[in-house]
Amino acid sequence: MSGHSKWNNIKNKKEKSDAQRGKIFTKLGREILVAVKEGGPDPAGNSKLRDVIAKCKANNMPNDNIERSIKKAAGDGNTANYEEITYEGYGPNGVAVMIETMTDNRNRTAGDVRHILDKFGGNLGTNGSVSWMFDKKGVIVIEKASTKISEDDLMLEVIEAGAENFEVDEEFYEITTTPDDFSAVREYLEGKGITYLEAEVKMVPQNYMSLDEEGARKMGLIVEKLEDLDDVQEIWHNWDEE
Repeated sequence: MSGHSKWNNIKNKKEKSDAQRGKIFTKLGREILVAVKEGGPDPAGNSKLRDVIAKCKANNMPNDNIERSIKKAAGDGNTANYEEITYEGYGPNGVAVMIETMTDNRNRTAGDVRHILDKFGGNLGTNGSVSWMFDKKGVIVIEKASTKISEDDLMLEVIEAGAENFEVDEEFYEITTTPDDFSAVREYLEGKGITYLEAEVKMVPQNYMSLDEEGARKMGLIVEKLEDLDDVQEIWHNWDEE
């Protein structure tokens, strides 16, 4: 669930192992919990929960798991409390890194994040130190082979529905929206029966940085070790892995 280079990220998501998928489902369950506690268990009246459910489906989380997580979050006996904290810092050679977490112990999480960055040539920064290098965007990715709608027709339809941008790769379409328009565009596509590989609001780098072999090795370890932390939900960075 990290913010790798665009098309690489999509390919990587399709190749997750069962163990990785299980860890992702656990983290998505935590997002469901926070969304339910903020806005209630009914997706019809809780746009944040609707967006999390879309993200769950894009990660192939079974409907039974989603429904079970919602019921658990809504239960009277659920006293778990998580706060959302975003850490900003740097990887090797000044690569910008943003780490979104949900934690019930901010001291533990800050210590774990700082340790990983320090160990592999990075460092933790202050709030605002790198966020200015990213734009918050809704991103929806569709596999070309999954839809019979032509490229031109799909582009016209999503732009009319409120999308900002429409990009094309050999295998994928990528639709970009403002955060405010994300839900409307995603729900429009769902209404048309169009499935997607990815649908979430993310931090998109304004520019990417290349690294030499050693820097890339260290940055890869930073991403891997951060993803292993239970408290880490998303990792956004401007490292160009290609």
